[in-house]
Amino acid sequence: MNLIARYLLREVATSAGFVFVALVLLFSFFDLASELDSIGRADYGFAQAALYVALNVPGHVYEIVPIAALIGALFALSRLVMNSEFTVMLASGISSWRVAMLLALAGVGFALIALLVGELVSPWSEQAAKRLKLQATESVVAQAFRSGLWVKDGNAFINAREVLPDSGLRGLKVYEFDQNWELERIVTAESGTWAGEKRWKLGDVVDTRFSTEGIKVGNEKTMDWESVLGPDILSVLLVSPEKMSTLALINYIRHLSENKQKTTRYEVALWSKFFYPLAIPVIMLLALPFAFHSPRSGGIALKVFLGILAGLAFHLSNRLFSHVGLLNDWPPFITASMPSLVFLAVALLVLKRLERR
Repeated sequence: MNLIARYLLREVATSAGFVFVALVLLFSFFDLASELDSIGRADYGFAQAALYVALNVPGHVYEIVPIAALIGALFALSRLVMNSEFTVMLASGISSWRVAMLLALAGVGFALIALLVGELVSPWSEQAAKRLKLQATESVVAQAFRSGLWVKDGNAFINAREVLPDSGLRGLKVYEFDQNWELERIVTAESGTWAGEKRWKLGDVVDTRFSTEGIKVGNEKTMDWESVLGPDILSVLLVSPEKMSTLALINYIRHLSENKQKTTRYEVALWSKFFYPLAIPVIMLLALPFAFHSPRSGGIALKVFLGILAGLAFHLSNRLFSHVGLLNDWPPFITASMPSLVFLAVALLVLKRLERR
């Protein structure tokens, strides 16, 4: 790699770094402002709110990587154009395709950052943030149903009134059916604690069994209960599918499939995990047209602004296609790949147009 290439990559990386810091600080400020109403509830003070905001930073980093990379490239190239440095680069023999490859190379670096943060840091920090706030405010995980959480486990349906921050359960009911889907057992427990190895320790248990001989009711202080439902599945309630790790998504999709439940939303999130990093080098190519704009003709600020809008359009299109795909039952692969393919087509058209010039 020659001196000019290293200089261009350093300028892009430096500009993107400043944009990263600015956007993270901006998002963190808004997060902290939104937490002010919760400060004072139980043990949730300013220190807990600040820690909660800090734990949400990796999630913001993962989301803003494409936008920050594009804006950083725009600022770097615009500065080079204003100082006539880009003209010198072109005069030294660097073609538009060479510049495009350098931008794509920088994009690969940003894609690796997104991949590492999205897989190793963001899922853990997101769960830690939710658990911190739930514990400090003495809250429980809210569910869509008034009766609480419902999970299917083989021939059993599990209902938990509350899911605690430590993945403990309150108000547990287990409805077990035979092969003909006739109710054969109801287990009711006041509490459930994970004991490991697919085993729960239930407290204050009422065990009701149904048979041709009649109904038998037993009361036990504690009882062991085996189930594939564990903290790894319950943790899904604390993190949106888009912020789960690839391994967690695969495991949860397998669980839903084994219980014949719909997996489309999680499959879309899984495919997005693959296409999201790949789209970052593509979207950085959209910064290239602004480098070929003459500083004498004016309008650079407007074009940089339009480039920023392009980054926001990519971010919003990912969410839009995800929702539209779910509503219309599109194949998850198509739903997840469509935004990246559209922006790739636009980038290739831009490169061809520049090459003709």
